[in-house]
Amino acid sequence: MKEISCKLLVIGAGPGGYVCAIRAGQLGVDTVIVEAGRPGGTCLNVGCIPSKALIHAAEEFEKVSDMVGGDSPIGISVTAPTLDLAKTIAWKDGIVSRLNSGVAGLLKKAGVKTVHGWATFRDGKTVAVETETGSQVIRAEAIVIATGSAPVELPFLPFGGPVISSTDALALSEVPKKLAVVGGGYIGLELGMAFAKMGADVTVVEALPRVLAQYDAELTRPVVKRLAALGIAVMTGAKAKGLSTKGQANKGDALLVETSDGKSARVAAEKILVTVGRKPVTEGWGLDQIDLDMAGRFIKIDDQCRSSMRGIFAIGDVTGEPMLAHRAMAQGEMVAEIVAGHKRSWDKRSIPAVCFTDPELVTAGLSPEEAKALGEIKIGTFPFVANGRAMTKLGEDGFVRVVARADNHLVLGIQAVGQGVSELSAAFGLALEMGARLEDIAGTIHAHPTQGEGFQEAALKALGHALHI
Repeated sequence: MKEISCKLLVIGAGPGGYVCAIRAGQLGVDTVIVEAGRPGGTCLNVGCIPSKALIHAAEEFEKVSDMVGGDSPIGISVTAPTLDLAKTIAWKDGIVSRLNSGVAGLLKKAGVKTVHGWATFRDGKTVAVETETGSQVIRAEAIVIATGSAPVELPFLPFGGPVISSTDALALSEVPKKLAVVGGGYIGLELGMAFAKMGADVTVVEALPRVLAQYDAELTRPVVKRLAALGIAVMTGAKAKGLSTKGQANKGDALLVETSDGKSARVAAEKILVTVGRKPVTEGWGLDQIDLDMAGRFIKIDDQCRSSMRGIFAIGDVTGEPMLAHRAMAQGEMVAEIVAGHKRSWDKRSIPAVCFTDPELVTAGLSPEEAKALGEIKIGTFPFVANGRAMTKLGEDGFVRVVARADNHLVLGIQAVGQGVSELSAAFGLALEMGARLEDIAGTIHAHPTQGEGFQEAALKALGHALHI
């Protein structure tokens, strides 16, 4: 059995893990990273990147479809388009492959040794890795657990046959004629809306009183309006109960649902997409061989991502919410610098979150309700219906909203809903990270015509002198 030693061992080459390893390598730390699959983790391979590729393809198909018959308001007329989903998936896979190679190249450039296989803890300093060529023991001074998360499976709707996860949905070769989505969170609605644009008859089943419940109702209203326009049926307060199989194993024809009034219903479905959340991947790594404190299902960490065991760190989804790739990346960079002897701690004011529905949602910092709990606030909202760039993009639904303290105008939170507002997330995060006040945003010259002007106008509105509304 081969044995190697290093200063830092990273388990998992997802966004958090590979960034941690690259940064450590840049700082001269002898680093090894272990990954059983392809580099990039869930986000690159079966999550963020491929889903956005599919969403973009769906948007393009819908745009062309809306031009059939000369009804397009911008004067373009085309014949009815067709969609070859298998070719779309191949295009998506090509993007993923390029990024896989890019990550592998960056690790090599930073001097990081990559070991392909499954790591299992022997003790707090040692892991055994099962590789294609045999077992390898790795001893390290510091270990980072970056094992990520996986889709939650419902016991009465196990994955297989017609029941699919988000991972499966991103590998379909044909658009299902009828698609039932269990779970009205961001993953379910992102994919549900994409498949509806590609021609699927979509029904969303959500147990809570409304979809996208993690966002306030005002922010999600344009999305709910768009769901209706796409012909997506939304059943709220409804519980999925199982699969109707007509007596044939794995040959489902409908989803059984208990409606909000307690009645039973059947939702015809060729495929049933279950998107009820994600769980940390903590099994199979031999964590029973070490003694880590847990926070529920997640690994408990401090503000330096240290676990309860000396020399063991944990980053990303395995440490809890928010399960966001950019959070994991920031944690990974910080941990690498700590291992290299730098003084670092987690002091982020906000972590922007984006929901790639249509229209898109962005949140950074505190919501209005969260801010109100701290004291008196000012809120400024600017609608895209008054924004010239939004008009020229046929994207007038939505708004930008700024929440600030009433006494000193310190910005506490920023939200937006609208076409393409994901690109405003960097400006929102920067404003919060730098402690901007309303006057700072209002006094910054924003390029015209852009949707970003809505950010400045929202700050002006909160100050009581909006210029364009």
